[in-house]
Amino acid sequence: MEKQVLIKNAKAIVSCDGLDRVYFDSDILIEKNVIKKIGKAIECESSEVIDARGKFIYPGLVNTHHHFFQTFVRNLVSIDYPNMTVPEWLDKIYRIFQKVDSDVIFYSSLTSFADLVKHGCTTAFDHQYCYTKRTGKSPVDRQMEAADMIGIRYHAGRGANTLPRELGSTIPEDMLETTDEFLSDCERLIKTYHDGSPFSMHQIVISPCQPMNSYKETFVESLSLAREKKVHLHTHLGEGENAIIEAKYGKRTLDWCEEIGFSGPDVWYAHCWELSREEFRRMAKAGTGVSHCPAPAVLGGFPILNIRELLSDGVTVSLGVDGSATNDSSNLLDALRMAYLMQCFFSKERGGAVSSYDMLKIATAGGAKTLGRDDIGSLEVGKGADLFMIDGEALELTGTEHDPKNLIARVGVTGPVSLTMIDGKVVFREGQITGIDEHALREEGEKVCTKVLRSESSAFPKYN
Repeated sequence: MEKQVLIKNAKAIVSCDGLDRVYFDSDILIEKNVIKKIGKAIECESSEVIDARGKFIYPGLVNTHHHFFQTFVRNLVSIDYPNMTVPEWLDKIYRIFQKVDSDVIFYSSLTSFADLVKHGCTTAFDHQYCYTKRTGKSPVDRQMEAADMIGIRYHAGRGANTLPRELGSTIPEDMLETTDEFLSDCERLIKTYHDGSPFSMHQIVISPCQPMNSYKETFVESLSLAREKKVHLHTHLGEGENAIIEAKYGKRTLDWCEEIGFSGPDVWYAHCWELSREEFRRMAKAGTGVSHCPAPAVLGGFPILNIRELLSDGVTVSLGVDGSATNDSSNLLDALRMAYLMQCFFSKERGGAVSSYDMLKIATAGGAKTLGRDDIGSLEVGKGADLFMIDGEALELTGTEHDPKNLIARVGVTGPVSLTMIDGKVVFREGQITGIDEHALREEGEKVCTKVLRSESSAFPKYN
């Protein structure tokens, strides 16, 4: 018999399903890694029991844009993102990125995964475009190693930059790859890791970094390979590069992408704050998704996406924390709260804000749809057992229990959750990630950061 887990006596289970059901005073029966039953007073004598008395349960959050390697380039006032355009910032920070090695990739990824699962994230996508002479082709392999240590579902975006600085990019020579070597490694990674079956823990996404830093052929051939291998595609779009692309190609970036076919239900873009409503409607028609990353938009003072408008026009919207160099955090609950408040800020002139529950669905079901997954994203019979719990009886939540659907973003639940379960396994409980020595790994990571980055870059302050 498959292992069974019975989660008993939850104060409320917020399903985020198509009917927006909330189950009060209910249980969840899980067999191996799949939800078998949700309801009251479920009995199963052979099951392991998790007591959820007083807890609110939610589907696991799905993060659709990040750059894990940037986790070791945080808290640096010397790289003052708010006072630069995106291309100017990239030009400065890439000079630090070129120093990254394989160990930085591993420990920074481990750090990001820890932050994500402690704050309710169960599936993460990372846009890994930092390939240096020091990393070789190892970054995604090291990330997979870290993902398996934590136990998180991981979609690895194999990125690349191929256009040299002398032709107008912001990329140092040590971070350049050819289109051929990029695609060759994509094929290797797909063969080694990609699992397109239900409840898979590893998937590969072909993700050329951004049109302004790559040759056109890189995108064209990425598209061809992705369609052949039936994997998804991702890139940055509409975050300050439109003027550069217009000057080079005589068209806006979305036009450029659509012209070569880099759009559709197997494609999503990050950011998109430069796009017009007409452009978003074209994305909706094509099925192309957008990963909304609130933190870098606020830090950079960039336009705020009109989420109500996007949803009404049929755009697939998900949520991302973005790279730590433009967020300093991998806390998706914090991004959820920030995204909701950003929408409230312009609510009157935009016809009203989206609800905090709408934002929760964007961060769960919306993220799953963006990644092409119908096996996660909500708590339903037949879906994967990915969920998190918060303590609904904590003193600071007194007076909020009548509406658990809207609680997270509206009240501002942004701290560590009580429990995170991924694929039917508890990976975080009451302050501790299961199965690893957090203190030892932190010490090792700090040593790597100091050796590889702090000691070599003037951007880091010196201290004794």
